[in-house]
Amino acid sequence: MNSTVLERFLRYVAIDTQSDPRSPSQPSTDKQRNLGRLLVGELLAIGLTDAHLDEHGNVYATVPANTARRVPVICFCAHMDTAPDFSGTGVKPQIVENYRGGDIRLTGDPKQVIRLADNPELANQIGNDIVTSDGTTLLGADDKAGIAEIVAAAELLVDNPAIRHGAIRLLFTTDEEIGRGVDKVDLEKLGADFAYTLDGSTAGTIETETFSADRVDIAIFGVAIHPGFAYGKMENAVRIAAEIVARLPKDAAPETTQDRQGFIHPTDLSGSMEKAAISLIVRDFDEAGLARKEKLLEEIVRDVLKAYPGSSYTFAVTEQYRNMKVVLDRTPQIVDYAVEAVRRAGMEPVLGSIRGGTDGSRLSHMGLPCPNIFAGGHAFHSPLEWVSRQDMEKAVATIVELAKIWEERA
Repeated sequence: MNSTVLERFLRYVAIDTQSDPRSPSQPSTDKQRNLGRLLVGELLAIGLTDAHLDEHGNVYATVPANTARRVPVICFCAHMDTAPDFSGTGVKPQIVENYRGGDIRLTGDPKQVIRLADNPELANQIGNDIVTSDGTTLLGADDKAGIAEIVAAAELLVDNPAIRHGAIRLLFTTDEEIGRGVDKVDLEKLGADFAYTLDGSTAGTIETETFSADRVDIAIFGVAIHPGFAYGKMENAVRIAAEIVARLPKDAAPETTQDRQGFIHPTDLSGSMEKAAISLIVRDFDEAGLARKEKLLEEIVRDVLKAYPGSSYTFAVTEQYRNMKVVLDRTPQIVDYAVEAVRRAGMEPVLGSIRGGTDGSRLSHMGLPCPNIFAGGHAFHSPLEWVSRQDMEKAVATIVELAKIWEERA
């Protein structure tokens, strides 16, 4: 187990799987299928005879039950794509063996430094093996660490029939980073009662809630006229859009909020004199807080437009995902068993919240309760991303213990 999870991880991160929010297809990039095909081959090789890639790029497989007990079917899930935020092409993983402490300067771009001051968890990694990129790409621990851990645990269960467990489904999804991770998942085919995503950070952490999230698209329709004859007539849509962005509350931005504080975040601004568009994401752990932020946002738009009587706007809200805590609170054993599994794997469990979302958010509200378990990665979506071999091994042990606990409590 100790070598297998690292070997798998190094193999997976070498495959470029960045998703593309501009693409209407799923998967949004065909290269995600390259990892999917590799995974199917590996799963078949370890004895999971139903492993397959569906038409949307999702991978399904089953570790068959080896107990006579009636055990709920659990699923372990991770996503194959990496974020569009930073290049995932040509990843060259580096291993800092027997980490001695201090900052880690990355070899491919010496300006990129994983600083201990910014990564306090490094203080708990003395003597461990740290995997990084070379600084010119992201690493892909989000979420190829989770995939490697699930596959390594599946192999361990298959090779050790003395470990009793019920049927275990494996699910590897595409396009999670652009909010479409489970859009095409067939829950009936999956056939699971409960699930766990392996998509978290610090070892021992179990995340039981996420932001509730919406996307807001605002279109501004101005009054266009030749600039030479514009006095008293032109209403420039770009200027109007810029005024709206400038009015957004500075204390409700991602860079000024933390913990359980939500935010309003503009992600795109484009346009011309005649028409401009603003795209934003709105986040809050509470749906009432989400609604208040969206109301405030539209009030800002209306107030700005008062000075432009010839202009108009549209305001469209698209639901992205909702806080999974609402669902998980109805089935407390799924989290209780995860807490026990983390303890059995030698860690002190920490319950936390995600300032973001995972496939588990959507799965929970689709009827498959699904908290998030640590995968060990840090500094996601950046060239400073890192993970330790030992934390990945702890995640493998946690998966195995969870399988055992569900069988014991059946």
